[in-house]
Amino acid sequence: MIKMKKFLPLLLSIVCLSAAGQKKPNIVLLFADDAGYADFGFHGSTEMKTPNLDRLAKQSVRATQAYVSDPTCGPSRAGLLTGKYQQRFGYEENNVPGFMSPVSAADGLEMGLPLEEKTIADYLKKVGYTSAIFGKWHQGGADRFHPLKRGFDTFAGFRGGARSFFAYPKPPADPQNKFEYGFNNFQEPQKYLTDLLADEAVKFISENKEKPFFAYVAFNAVHTPMEATEEDLAQFPNLKGDRKVAAAMMLAMDRACGKILDHLDKEGLTENTIVIFTNDNGGPIEHNASINAPLAGAKASHLEGGIRVPFLIKWPGHLTANTTYDLPISTLDFLPTFYAVGGGNSKELTDLDGVDIMPFLSGKEEARPHEIMYWKKDARCVVREGDWKFIRYPDRPAELFRIDKDRSEQVNLATQYPDRIKEMYKMAFDWEVTLERPRWMLQKKYEQLDIELMDRYRHP
Repeated sequence: MIKMKKFLPLLLSIVCLSAAGQKKPNIVLLFADDAGYADFGFHGSTEMKTPNLDRLAKQSVRATQAYVSDPTCGPSRAGLLTGKYQQRFGYEENNVPGFMSPVSAADGLEMGLPLEEKTIADYLKKVGYTSAIFGKWHQGGADRFHPLKRGFDTFAGFRGGARSFFAYPKPPADPQNKFEYGFNNFQEPQKYLTDLLADEAVKFISENKEKPFFAYVAFNAVHTPMEATEEDLAQFPNLKGDRKVAAAMMLAMDRACGKILDHLDKEGLTENTIVIFTNDNGGPIEHNASINAPLAGAKASHLEGGIRVPFLIKWPGHLTANTTYDLPISTLDFLPTFYAVGGGNSKELTDLDGVDIMPFLSGKEEARPHEIMYWKKDARCVVREGDWKFIRYPDRPAELFRIDKDRSEQVNLATQYPDRIKEMYKMAFDWEVTLERPRWMLQKKYEQLDIELMDRYRHP
């Protein structure tokens, strides 16, 4: 018989290990802005230097068909934050209107992510998480839309969609792009913004390491303006123009990601932290010299180069490192996935379009996470059913592609499959009639510009 004095330490050890195994995982979402699909070492780039993200890729599952819910910044983020197609609550046409924005609705700061919509931070708060956002919010400039009023506990960033990476000598024309710590505490950054965001994330992690946290690091790199430090530019002597600046901006973002990853190691948190890296939409080739090959299209288009994004996810002990997942997933899936791993009851999530993707990524579930996926802007609408992709346009006949065989969308099968075209036209309309009307719309000339841009980059 084992004496109790000898058995007690063993029992306590088992209890402690069990408790540690049941601890809620921390979640760190590293979110790039306007990066090109091909502009990462783990996607084969030889021009860009992304050693930290390449290291993360070797520790992660890399999803080869990861999608955003819109090919532009603001709507994409609205889908991510709510787990719902943003068109369902009228956030369709484009970004939240900025200062003097050319839209056919109320301008300025008075529009944003509707207050009745719960965010990912709202849900995580219910299961005991502390949440922070660092960087770009882009969900409304008025105080009522502020991150600290939408479930987040910490904010260091800007409310708008784009700002300088350096301190403004005087307040910017759009008040949404002033840098803010907390609520209405505006202070311009005292160092290159991408590096500052990493510093703020590291500080948050240190201050909250004893409890489960969610850190949403929403970099504004490599979105315009094209600005980099002289030290980073010097690392690319063989590149020129915007491509050189984009490479330097990417290097800074990679460095920032590395700093956050290294700090998780330092604090002993790596084994119990889910880390995701992805991007908000395809690269806007004309604006930041990004490359989306082998995908056709660019930001604002519904070709794959506009909506398919790089995606890495690491969770030690739960997901197999250095593997790929090849079925379509979406950033709509973040909310239900994070809620489930945090201990939430998935039966409460009755009005979402995302799904918990952990069973799929881990191999426990072999079916597709999404049999049907949708995208929409104005008269354009996209339906993906299985590997069929249907695109409806305002100025030409619809197109049909088999994405599993033609990811570059070069072979239009519409005339070969007229019955499928008719069926998917109907699927698009049946979905559209369930949506709210857009709360704001760009002037029509901008839709023409998007179509012209798509044609310009029709071939990767």
